[in-house]
Amino acid sequence: MSKRITGRRNVMTGLGAVATAAAFGGTATAAQGGAAPFQPMLHPTDDWMSTMPGKHRVILDVTSPEGLPDAIRFAGNLYTGSKNGYGIEDADMAIMICLRHSATAYGYGDAVWAKYGKMLAPKVEPTPTGNPYNSGERMQLSGLAKRGVQFIVCGTASRGIAGRLAGQGGDADALLKNEMVPNLLPSSRLVAAGVVGVLHAQERGFRLLFVG
Repeated sequence: MSKRITGRRNVMTGLGAVATAAAFGGTATAAQGGAAPFQPMLHPTDDWMSTMPGKHRVILDVTSPEGLPDAIRFAGNLYTGSKNGYGIEDADMAIMICLRHSATAYGYGDAVWAKYGKMLAPKVEPTPTGNPYNSGERMQLSGLAKRGVQFIVCGTASRGIAGRLAGQGGDADALLKNEMVPNLLPSSRLVAAGVVGVLHAQERGFRLLFVG
């Protein structure tokens, strides 16, 4: 009889530990000091993100040409609203714009668009002879760069674009290296993949604003 009572007490004690841990949002193992809190791995390649000055940090994630006008507008509103409402100067805002997926081509300047505009935007008429958002009087992306915006451009999508531009039998790697990368927008970096850049930015304190 004594053994049975002792066994019941042990079971109840175990259930009590589980209940206590659950009440505090953890598990019995966590309550006993098992798993350490998650800490992201920070890579030296991305150290530049941490060195961006600013009291507020945000990354705008742009995946389509249709999202570009809103991204430009939102970035401008972040600067203007922070200044007018909170007295925060442009230099105190850390803003990044990621150009990935179908928006990747807009991370490149006029030299690329002048040569390959028809292939980069086949549905646009007339055929663009410069980056539609950074040429002629419409220097919106360069204007944001002057205010402090940093751009990251998807390397995975860029390699796909280079393959299409080079054509069958062409040297896509050479085209990317010699024609595209030297003509990135001002304040731009080519990252391995846009989705990775967005992830790593969030791990370094940037808040995500998905534009579309």
